[in-house]
Amino acid sequence: MSATTPDVANPGGMSSGRKILYSVGGVWLAGIIFFVIVVGWKPHKAAVVASGVFTPIDEFKLDTWFSIGPIDFNKGVLYVLLAAVVTLGVLLYMAKRLRERPGRLQVAIEMFYSITRNMADESLDDSMSRKYFPLIATLFIFILVSNLIGYIPLPINSADRFTVFGAHIPSFQIYAADTNVAFPLMLALLVFVLFTYEGIRKHGPFGYVKSLMPEVGGGIRFLVYPIEILSYFLRLISLTVRLWANLLAGHLLIAFMGGELGVLTGNTVVSWALLPIGVAIFLFEAVLIAGLQAFIFSILTAIYLGSAVSDSH
Repeated sequence: MSATTPDVANPGGMSSGRKILYSVGGVWLAGIIFFVIVVGWKPHKAAVVASGVFTPIDEFKLDTWFSIGPIDFNKGVLYVLLAAVVTLGVLLYMAKRLRERPGRLQVAIEMFYSITRNMADESLDDSMSRKYFPLIATLFIFILVSNLIGYIPLPINSADRFTVFGAHIPSFQIYAADTNVAFPLMLALLVFVLFTYEGIRKHGPFGYVKSLMPEVGGGIRFLVYPIEILSYFLRLISLTVRLWANLLAGHLLIAFMGGELGVLTGNTVVSWALLPIGVAIFLFEAVLIAGLQAFIFSILTAIYLGSAVSDSH
């Protein structure tokens, strides 16, 4: 065996991954030292003054770019349209490339189909599952695509522009349609109306209200019944807030750790020191939270539809 064989003759050799990690760490540490030497640790007066008019929440304001009749076109509308176009494109692309002998793409498609099919089958009977499986699967893809697009920097921050060859271009920014509460609210309203409709269609108006109430007697029913009615309408709020708050909090954390905290403190060293945390949060949000929130919204849709037509409450 050759004396240069890696990991055998030279067990103390460093792997490529570790070399990259150490290199990145070295650059990060060198950057901290550089900024401390060049700009110092104390906040700069100019930066502090600038940060006095800077608020991170301004990035989520919807400034109207132009209007088409009663519709104001802004970055929220743009991201919803992008999500809709990409979702339709993905669905059509998948539908046209199904083969008897599946490739890697079709294997991934079939895994997704199994996951969303199980969501519907475990919560709904056969007829309801066939009826609402397309909606559940579409909601999953639509929310997932919307979330993932939200982690792609695009030139949409019209409040902060830069100039290229005399053209004033909006700054690049990450933004998700879910961070505007109106978007998840409309999705939640759709689900709320559908499971209310199915419950009334199955049990009738009074029968459906009665089916929501637990079997309790005596005076305690006057305490339990209002709570049950309130919890029913809280489903609308929980569907909305869960999706909205998670995406908004994630984007704010990325922005803070990615440099905005340094702007607020007027300290360049803080921005550079916290940058790895911002990257880590970005990867965590893009890889896990985007899919998890789409999954939770979809499975709750199936559960609420199933409970609305269930004979046992």
